[in-house]
Amino acid sequence: MLKTTNELLTANDYREMPEGPPYFQLVEGKLYMAPSPEYYHQSVAGNIYHRIRCHLDRHALGKVAIAPSDVQLDFVNVHQPDVYFVSNERLGIIEKQGPVGAPDLVVEVLSKSTARLDKGPKLRVYARSGVKELWLVDKDRKTVAVYRFEKSIEEPVATLSGKQKLATPLLPGLALPLPKVFEP
Repeated sequence: MLKTTNELLTANDYREMPEGPPYFQLVEGKLYMAPSPEYYHQSVAGNIYHRIRCHLDRHALGKVAIAPSDVQLDFVNVHQPDVYFVSNERLGIIEKQGPVGAPDLVVEVLSKSTARLDKGPKLRVYARSGVKELWLVDKDRKTVAVYRFEKSIEEPVATLSGKQKLATPLLPGLALPLPKVFEP
């Protein structure tokens, strides 16, 4: 990801920018721009979104969204996670531009240009802002690191691979087979 300015910005500054593309994220007051994700990245993110959306059609637990969609986590952090879920109890955080506050679940599909931010400063921001669970999806290794921040921000509670199924207590009954997640 390319840092575009040395000047620290706020969420208000970010909101003054013209609508993308290109798309930007505000991470700890620094503005970053990344090229459009590659096809396989979008395929993996789309697979996760689709399966969660289908689950929510059968079980009205909340709302799911896919990037690009701004998530304002605090005064100096506006991220665009690949997929996020907000439970019914917290739907009030969703405003016209997107959530102002932490989604319950955030999914980041790692790319060469974004992995350093996703595994570093963005993970820490998600943890301190109230995100309950983060999935870091490594499309190249075909693994998913599951962080439940109530347990730890340092280590994932599980790293899934192979034919395992991805599940979360936030979406009871959901079981995503990893081979389906990683279909091209």
